Amino acid sequence: MELKIGTQLTLEPTYTERTEKFKCRVVEKHNNMIFIDYPINLATKKTAFLIDGAQFRVTFSTDAKDTYSFNTEVLGRKGGDVQMIILSHPASDEFIKIQRRKFVRVETPVDIAVEHEGQKFQFVAEDISAGGILIRLKTPVNFIEGDMVNTLIVLPFANGEIRYVETNSEVVRVFERDGIQVASLQFADTEDFDKQQIVRFCFERQVLIRKKEMNEI
Repeated sequence: MELKIGTQLTLEPTYTERTEKFKCRVVEKHNNMIFIDYPINLATKKTAFLIDGAQFRVTFSTDAKDTYSFNTEVLGRKGGDVQMIILSHPASDEFIKIQRRKFVRVETPVDIAVEHEGQKFQFVAEDISAGGILIRLKTPVNFIEGDMVNTLIVLPFANGEIRYVETNSEVVRVFERDGIQVASLQFADTEDFDKQQIVRFCFERQVLIRKKEMNEI
């Protein structure tokens, strides 16, 4: 995957409770660095001054209209006729192609606690997206399709950070798959910051899965 000069990037911070988006363009590339013009905050329309060490999730589209994403970090600044910000350039296997569906679903085990009518259950999810989760029901439950439940999801990141996302969820479907009872839950009122953390978690797991697959080739 080649990131071309002039490509427009959208930056979203990954470690802040504020939901922000910034637009910028690739001005130069050198070794493992991307040089961008100063980004514009899409909400305020003002120039943003990103601090060194700030981490972002970047999305961009190619000439073929495919959309890709990667994680990056602000490395510094470069002066001259055009003032630029330096970002880290990811390895080729860290570019993730974004699916056309609204939320990317990743098959990965995730611990989840579910509470319904005073009863609490502990499960392991089979997959997760920013829109919902699929859990394995290894014990009898007191909820059925259409019920609203409270869910607490544990998101363990590769750097050792652990995030807890609590949200109400609707039980969309309870069914059997490969001999195991499972339930599909749809998140109902996830806070923007929590949704951003789920997207970040899914993206990180995609990168790890991609690297593992490439190492097995």
